[in-house]
Amino acid sequence: MPHARSRLSVYLSSETWNSPCTRCETSPNWTKGGIYMSRNPLRDCLNAGKPTVGTHILSAWPTLVELIGHSRQYDYVEFTAEYAPFTMHDLDNLGRAFELTGMSGMIKIEQTQYTHQAMRAIGSGFQSVLFADIRSVEDAKAAVDAVRAETTMAEGVRGRGRLGVGMRRDVGTVRTGGTPAYVDALNEVVIAIMVEKKSCVDNLEAVLSVPGIDMVQFGASDFSMSIGKTGQYADAEVLAAEKKTIETALRMGLHPRVELRDPDQAGKYLAMGVKHFCIGWDVRILADWWDTKGAEMRGLLGAKADAPAKVAGKTGNY
Repeated sequence: MPHARSRLSVYLSSETWNSPCTRCETSPNWTKGGIYMSRNPLRDCLNAGKPTVGTHILSAWPTLVELIGHSRQYDYVEFTAEYAPFTMHDLDNLGRAFELTGMSGMIKIEQTQYTHQAMRAIGSGFQSVLFADIRSVEDAKAAVDAVRAETTMAEGVRGRGRLGVGMRRDVGTVRTGGTPAYVDALNEVVIAIMVEKKSCVDNLEAVLSVPGIDMVQFGASDFSMSIGKTGQYADAEVLAAEKKTIETALRMGLHPRVELRDPDQAGKYLAMGVKHFCIGWDVRILADWWDTKGAEMRGLLGAKADAPAKVAGKTGNY
């Protein structure tokens, strides 16, 4: 089924925003012809009630996005920028790769950088933002504000944002900036939040009631740390918080997403009604291969190989 909450942009009929030639192509307001902005494939999937599959990269090398796109298995790629070095030029080049492969780009950003990094990533062509370290209703509101346009012309549930007009890739630099298409496109950006702090879980329903949130991701690593049980992913309190997050999100018409190292972990989440998964990290895939295959090669050469580095169990986030 489509998303339970309305995600349509509603504009005053007296304004010029009803022009068919200045719309975001994903927006229900869009009419063929004229000036428009790119579709948001992830938003399309959510609107249609379809399941989604993503994967993570920490490398800013755009060729990885192309390789992922060649597989034709993924709806979007999450650039986990919270943990990775990158430049503004990297964001632009990743944006080009997303468009080339027909996938959405998601960026994960840390709390102190909400407004700046969200603005620059969207301007580069990212169409989804995952906000880490949400602790309160105020944090959730700040996340939504970091994505939406600062305008009084848009009515409805999405609220008043902080973004102004820009001259960046998302608007063709000088082509659709300052048009209704730009505001529509910001309204179509998929907003995801991390539920990974005890204070957030304790006040979960209020946090998830903030208008504009689309996807919800439980973070076992940070949550276990926040309750003094670092790394104890199978602890009853951690598992209960994960279950609460998923069930509450579903009840409130939001989209819970689960991160997995391997699809064989998906069974229990599918049974709970989860249909959005982000699988694998480039750095984990490489580390596991180097550990195991390096040891195999040493063995074939007759050398006494060091034992492969011990890989943590698949129950962890990474």
